[in-house]
Amino acid sequence: MVSKAINKAFASGGALGQVIPGFQPRQPQLDMANAVENAIQQEAQLVVEAGTGTGKTFAYLVPALLSGKKTIISTGSKNLQEQLFHRDLPLMVDALGFHGKVSLLKGRSNYLCLDRLSRQMVESHTTETHTELLSQLVKVRGWASETKSGDLGECDAIAEDSLVIPTITSTNDNCLGKDCPSYQDCFVLKARKRALDSDVVVVNHHLFLADLAIKETGFGELIPEAEVFVFDEAHQIPDIASQYFGQSLSSRQIQDLAKDIEIGYRTEARDMKQLQKAGDRLSQAAMDLRIVLGDTGFRGNWRDAIQSPSILREVERLRDSVVLCIDVLKLALGRSQLLDTAFERANLIKGRIERVCDVSITGYSYWYDTTPRQFSLHITPLSVADKFHEQIEAKGGAWIFTSATLAVSEDFQHFTSRLGLTPTQQFSLPSPFDYSTQARLCVPRYLPEPNSKGLAEKLVAMLAPVIEKNQGRCFFLCTSHSMMRELGERFRETLTLPVLLQGETSKQKTLAEFMELGNALLVATGAFWEGIDVRGDALSCVIIDKLPFTAPDDPLLKARIEDCKLQGGDPFNHVQLPDAVITLKQGVGRLIRDQKDCGALIICDNRLVTRDYGATFLASLPPIPRTRDLGKIETFLLQSQQSAPKKERIEK
Repeated sequence: MVSKAINKAFASGGALGQVIPGFQPRQPQLDMANAVENAIQQEAQLVVEAGTGTGKTFAYLVPALLSGKKTIISTGSKNLQEQLFHRDLPLMVDALGFHGKVSLLKGRSNYLCLDRLSRQMVESHTTETHTELLSQLVKVRGWASETKSGDLGECDAIAEDSLVIPTITSTNDNCLGKDCPSYQDCFVLKARKRALDSDVVVVNHHLFLADLAIKETGFGELIPEAEVFVFDEAHQIPDIASQYFGQSLSSRQIQDLAKDIEIGYRTEARDMKQLQKAGDRLSQAAMDLRIVLGDTGFRGNWRDAIQSPSILREVERLRDSVVLCIDVLKLALGRSQLLDTAFERANLIKGRIERVCDVSITGYSYWYDTTPRQFSLHITPLSVADKFHEQIEAKGGAWIFTSATLAVSEDFQHFTSRLGLTPTQQFSLPSPFDYSTQARLCVPRYLPEPNSKGLAEKLVAMLAPVIEKNQGRCFFLCTSHSMMRELGERFRETLTLPVLLQGETSKQKTLAEFMELGNALLVATGAFWEGIDVRGDALSCVIIDKLPFTAPDDPLLKARIEDCKLQGGDPFNHVQLPDAVITLKQGVGRLIRDQKDCGALIICDNRLVTRDYGATFLASLPPIPRTRDLGKIETFLLQSQQSAPKKERIEK
């Protein structure tokens, strides 16, 4: 059904043309907008794969705003959330003369907690606080008197990865709720109130799914009820949903509890020295378990790990230290709201330890992961389809799912089955880019086998000349941290160009440096495969080390494979291959972001041309001309460089 209002908005002299310089009507964008309007009117489910450049954001915003219905828009990350709220939404509000209220709602860890800030200020004067952290606390206190939102993302005085942030924000576990002395001024409360009063609320997937999980237990109303639910970057939802419909326990939660017990002792119960002893013992027990779990950056099977006597012993010690905290905190009940809340949290953590150690319950994957200082223990359901489907049925309304990567060879079954969706319509919109002239794809000849010995060394020898001739301007996307580190090291020894490595500073700083240098190679992994938008000749080459199959020893993958077998499915074709295809499509999507972009894609994996399943990958990628000759890629890049306009820009 074609709508006059939608057609008018997207016509050359329509609402969009008046606010977007150089706006050109595009049939795919119009098709999507009409499909979204139909889904809203019929309160139906819609799934749309919209290739890069189709303008999917405006294609769902216009019908949502014109509908007059309360709408929740959920995006894949905080960066995209802010871009949508601060840039795209205001444009459409002006263009359509929309008179409703719009608001941005983030998770509580993004908002300053006034009570925790004041406690940290007191604590910083009673202990040996690091000068840099104390300086940041003072800056935040100054900002707190001016801010209306309390959103720490707007506080320029501190970095987004500052160590001070966890100490001045609250979690579901440690929030004092109505008993908080700063309750009336609470920024989280104010943000939620604005959301309740708004017609359009922009959230992110983590917050939306955390909300569903909390509602399941009968608590909380983080996100208001709505009639229209739109999910951008929807390919991320199945994995995020499985995190929230499971249970997790992290050493950070334990350390935060220990820290609050110590603050309670120092500020409100100074006569109870045993509080400090209990807190210290708890903190030490968490550190001891982290050490015994071994390598950093590792994801392991918890069912197997807990069979180890040394790990089991440290888990028992951790549980005993939590029980000690409960016993000591019981003596302090009624003396301090902070310690009363700590008592509840200690009981909650004890319950989580016991649950995560009961590995006999089927239908879940039990796994753990480690960073240099922290660990997390997880119980993840193998399927969230039933739970997600129940939520859709309970809420009613229209549910729209869109992303540049949802289909595998134009089949949506992999995505829809994981969420229990029954869409009335599902389709793919082609990208408007002319890939035949704008891009080239190369799987070089004489490639070493994936995982073979000396792989990184051979790839550097093969690709360094191409990167040098292209004057950098290249992303090398890796499928593992170890490969990223080894390639980074070897490229630094080989290239005359700057080599940046993900993780050496924050993602934003790394990206800004890449842009500023203009001739760098950026070697990266997971975080840079999606959500990065570099346009112009700043990025003209994307190299991928191998097809992004999840590591076979990944415990979550293992559990999904077992579950697939039990249901009579083919694990490779139903689980591993579709996951890898979606990930590869995301990585490939970094290259061409604009109609003036040109670039080369190099995939260093022979399996793309030697194995039958290579055809599935190729059928899912844009129609890019292919070659096996790196010399042709060098020529193409040189010609593109000579004809490219020298304009560069970045959007996150």
